[in-house]
Amino acid sequence: MFSRMFGKPKVEPSTLTTLDKLNETLEMLEKKERVLQKKIAAEIEKAREYTRVKNKKAAIACLKKKKIYETHIEQLGNFQLRIHDQMILLEGAKATTETVDALRSGAAAMKAIQKATNIDDVDKTMDEVNEQTENIKQIQEALSAPFGAAGEFDDDDLEAELEDLEGAELEEQLLKPATAAPTPIPAPNRVPSRAPQAQVPQQRVPATNVAEDDELAALQAEMAL
Repeated sequence: MFSRMFGKPKVEPSTLTTLDKLNETLEMLEKKERVLQKKIAAEIEKAREYTRVKNKKAAIACLKKKKIYETHIEQLGNFQLRIHDQMILLEGAKATTETVDALRSGAAAMKAIQKATNIDDVDKTMDEVNEQTENIKQIQEALSAPFGAAGEFDDDDLEAELEDLEGAELEEQLLKPATAAPTPIPAPNRVPSRAPQAQVPQQRVPATNVAEDDELAALQAEMAL
């Protein structure tokens, strides 16, 4: 009903449709130009024939037609130039429109990505990753810890015991007597000189050892009784 009253809505032609239409028009103008070129050639040939037979009036008429055709060709050339200019402008506008559409699509995609990846969601995800990493570390430490009888030993007690062993080893080495130096061997075919006899000091028996011997003899005597 509304279409009958106000007519059909005007549909804007697309750029591609307009370019196709301009190409068709350009081809049509080129065809007309070729036809006019043929007609001009024919009129020139007629004018030559009329000139040979001394028919000046007919020759001039042919030249007039040639001039009219040339005027039409000039107009067609102007039309073609205008169409070429229009096509260049439309192709540039088409490229600009496509560029703007691409930029608009990119901006919309970036906006959608920003909406999908909220900064709060990113922080929450990172917290979850850190939490899971800490849990894995705790699990690995629990699996690597000693268990059973080996887990009951205290490292401090083991260190103290090791120090006691090292101290006992050092004390035992200090109590060992020093090794006597080897006696030098006299050189052959040589009478060794008599070394002075060293005086051995008389060892005194400590009084405590004598008392212990007396007590031991008395005890053996009592046991014999």
